[in-house]
Amino acid sequence: MSDTNLPHYRKVYEFLRSQIEQGHFVPGDLLPSENELSTRFQLARPTVRNALERLVVDGFIQKQQGKGSIVVGKAKGVGILSLKSTTSAINDHLITRIIVKPVLKTWKEAFGFDVTPTEQEAGCIYFERLRLVNNRPVFFDITMLPNISLPRFTQRNLENASLFNILRTHYQIEVKGGEQRIFAIKADKRMVDYFDVKPGHPVLQLDRKIDTNRVGFHLYSQVFCNTQEYALYGTF
Repeated sequence: MSDTNLPHYRKVYEFLRSQIEQGHFVPGDLLPSENELSTRFQLARPTVRNALERLVVDGFIQKQQGKGSIVVGKAKGVGILSLKSTTSAINDHLITRIIVKPVLKTWKEAFGFDVTPTEQEAGCIYFERLRLVNNRPVFFDITMLPNISLPRFTQRNLENASLFNILRTHYQIEVKGGEQRIFAIKADKRMVDYFDVKPGHPVLQLDRKIDTNRVGFHLYSQVFCNTQEYALYGTF
């Protein structure tokens, strides 16, 4: 879905969200008022209010009586897949390399999770990514998506792109939560090659089934983490 086809409130939401994520608004900043946003986007105030309320739900802002919309910060990630450096600041030096481009496959399950009959019948879109921080491999990520109403997804360039942002802005699919299983394993040959570690090096494996706002549509992934220089953290 192109930006021109987005609902009006979504255009306001995506604009403000991108401004926050890119650091144009930082925690503690006050967003423009409903009147200012209504004038800027030439929209009715209830439409603007809907966008602001969505930013509240997603954790970007808080609304305070008599003050307006105050920026909280970037929304928290799903699960515990946030990085904290144990040696130096990350500084957003994240690079994503595509190991296997998106391809269509049949499936009966996904990393030990049951898929719905509808998902199984539709088949899946399968791809693999290696993610580096400061040129050090940290994540090896295998993802499987139901091939349901994702036109031209296999033609998209996922290199250095956020999967969640692509799904949200182009397909109106938003992450809502999910479940994950965590395993401590030893590096096999594939992990040795990708992470440049010795055989048997400790690796964290996370198998995830992620719920979305689309009924019966889930994201499935298996993520291998090299935490030698980076710690995983999250809030609960």
